[in-house]
Amino acid sequence: MKKIYIILAFLFCSYFVSNGQGSIAAMQYTVGIGTGDLKDFISKASFRGATFDYRKMYMDKHVGIGFELGWSAYYEENNYATYTNGTESISGKQFRYCSTVPVLISANYYLSPLKNINPFAGIGIGTEFSRSDLDMGVFTIQTDTWHFAVKPELGVIIKYGPGAGVIVSGKYYNAFKTSEQGTRSYIAANVGLVWEY
Repeated sequence: MKKIYIILAFLFCSYFVSNGQGSIAAMQYTVGIGTGDLKDFISKASFRGATFDYRKMYMDKHVGIGFELGWSAYYEENNYATYTNGTESISGKQFRYCSTVPVLISANYYLSPLKNINPFAGIGIGTEFSRSDLDMGVFTIQTDTWHFAVKPELGVIIKYGPGAGVIVSGKYYNAFKTSEQGTRSYIAANVGLVWEY
């Protein structure tokens, strides 16, 4: 699935770079730190993540409206112990996994679109798919669910040439609790390449 996701993101980026006018596209490396229920499930940070952003520009390039696709994978190994869930207890090592895929409609406000350093703030709303696995010996508990999600964002674009630059941003994905799974919220630090055209 990860290879398909990367190919799709590359195709999206290529399409918009070649066909768009007055747009921004960015491909970013993502580091995620779980909060809330996700942090309780896996306390370690994720160093396996990617995000693709696209914004169509309006109001003299001060406002960008578009979408975002992301992916982050978390993993943690817990020591041998006895774990209890309700009336059931089992002993062994636990291996915990969680993958998140936010799919959001986003809007950003850019402070200095004509300058080489362009700070921005944004908000996103949509959904986040989350798959959580808990492996212990021959037993696996797997939960797949879609969460309602919102995302505030702060960042900066640093241009280094005509239509190209570096983007650095911080985001907070607030993926709300569902009946099947607790919150899958996390803080994401992103760095990558941005194309303006």
